[in-house]
Amino acid sequence: MNDLFTPPPSAPAASGTTERGNNAPALSVSEISNSIKRELETRFDRVRVRGEISGFKQAASGHMYMSLKDDNAVLSVICWRGVASKLSIRPQDGLEVIVTGRITSYPGRSNYQIVIESMELAGEGALLKLLEERKRMLAGEGLFAEERKRRIPFLPEVIGVVTSPTGAVIRDIMHRLSDRFPRRVLVWPVLVQGDGAAEQIARAIEGFNKLPLTGPVPRPDVLIVARGGGSLEDLWAFNEEVVVRAAANSAIPLISAVGHETDTTLIDFASDRRAPTPTAAAEMAVPVRADLIGENQEIGRRIYAGANRLLNERKMQLEALARGLPDPRRLVEEKTQRLDDRVERMRNAVRGYLRNHTAQLSEISARLPHPRQQILLASHQLDSLKERMSVSLRQVLPKRQQEFDQLDAARRMQAATGLRLERSATALQSLDRVLESVSYKNVLKRGFSVVRGEDGAVLAPDQISDGMHLNIEFANDRSVAAVAGSETNPSATSSGASGKSGSKQKKKPGIPGDAVQGSLL
Repeated sequence: MNDLFTPPPSAPAASGTTERGNNAPALSVSEISNSIKRELETRFDRVRVRGEISGFKQAASGHMYMSLKDDNAVLSVICWRGVASKLSIRPQDGLEVIVTGRITSYPGRSNYQIVIESMELAGEGALLKLLEERKRMLAGEGLFAEERKRRIPFLPEVIGVVTSPTGAVIRDIMHRLSDRFPRRVLVWPVLVQGDGAAEQIARAIEGFNKLPLTGPVPRPDVLIVARGGGSLEDLWAFNEEVVVRAAANSAIPLISAVGHETDTTLIDFASDRRAPTPTAAAEMAVPVRADLIGENQEIGRRIYAGANRLLNERKMQLEALARGLPDPRRLVEEKTQRLDDRVERMRNAVRGYLRNHTAQLSEISARLPHPRQQILLASHQLDSLKERMSVSLRQVLPKRQQEFDQLDAARRMQAATGLRLERSATALQSLDRVLESVSYKNVLKRGFSVVRGEDGAVLAPDQISDGMHLNIEFANDRSVAAVAGSETNPSATSSGASGKSGSKQKKKPGIPGDAVQGSLL
């Protein structure tokens, strides 16, 4: 690097420091920054750096920015988005890691940094620290709670196994299942270590859970996630958060069998049952068929013996109870004898009853007359009644005939009277119509009036004198009081009549002009 700042050969420098400085070429800031950037990228093109992560942050673009530090120095770290998605571990503050990348500079800030391509934990201590922190976080979410764990089926029909198809683990599981109780096994092949192993294991668990209950590929009744032994780094895929969450969310009961008995991974806490080895997982999944057969035979033998013992006890109890009861045949014989006695007594009683009543009937029949005599007597009585009835009929019939004739004449008279009344009513109605037509009230309707005195008698014109109180009747039974010869008559104004005092003959009120009304009667 010192060569970059050595001035090119030139004329001998003048004496003095000032002259030598003036003879050196002047470089721009960009030129010196780019020269340093080229030198760093050439000299440190690929390096591995160990340190503790500090100040980690991830930009919205997906790029990661952090620092690596030790006791004496700090190095800026950049991880571009395309590489960040492929890292085997997720960076976090306080984690000691080893990164691989190239050293470069950022001229805009005059600092140097490392652009990483991979990241791994720095030793087993860092792994254990990360493991404890992750275990504490997942336990705080309740993924390891005992109440979440489900019971393993006693005898599953289908067993799903998530493991590597080429290792000894699947052979050990199949061999143990064949020895104990052969079952149908579905294997989902996955990587069990290295990049992408955790994602494959999680997808396998989720895939088994998404199988339909009925279909060409049956859904397993229990899952086994298995792997052989190895170091902490080899088993790290089973400590990944994605695998632990998939195991905890599995609706199918899950048995974890990762590593040997002393190996412990986070999936062991999230599973429903932990097996120390894959072989032990197979033993937990199914019982021993021979043991089941022997147990069933033992249960059958015990049931048979218990049934015989129960039958013998009940037989002894029945015999003991039977000894305390009388002989049923003796009871039946005694009842049969009593029944025969009752039948015989009943038969004798019926015979005596019939004899007594027969004798009584004979005595009664002896006192009764012979039926011929009774018939002859009844015949004489009938003839006597017939004769008496004939005499009564000859006497009553003429009277009834006469009464009937009288009733017939009354009916004819009633009919004639009704007809006469109907004709008289018709004649009366005709006369009433004639009377109505010649009535003086019809004349009043044509504008005439009737003059009456105080006594109600009809007055002629020559019978009216001055000062007489008159009552003038009009049509519709309307009447008006007036005084004859009055010069001013309030009543006459309502009827339209007027008169002059001193005249011998007054015009009748209500009569227009000189017309004089004659007697209407």
